[in-house]
Amino acid sequence: MRREEVERKTGFKRAHIYNLMKEGKFPQAKRIGLRAVGWDSLEIERWIVERLGQQA
Repeated sequence: MRREEVERKTGFKRAHIYNLMKEGKFPQAKRIGLRAVGWDSLEIERWIVERLGQQA
């Protein structure tokens, strides 16, 4: 999943996503090319479900 799709799914902007990653509170991006990163879609979905569970 590329960054634009992660932003759409989470509602977060790039800087916030990277801050959460640095704090260990968001799935880490994986290098998929020389100048490209992406996220595992299953990890992102799991993270969203966990967040929704914490709010209940």
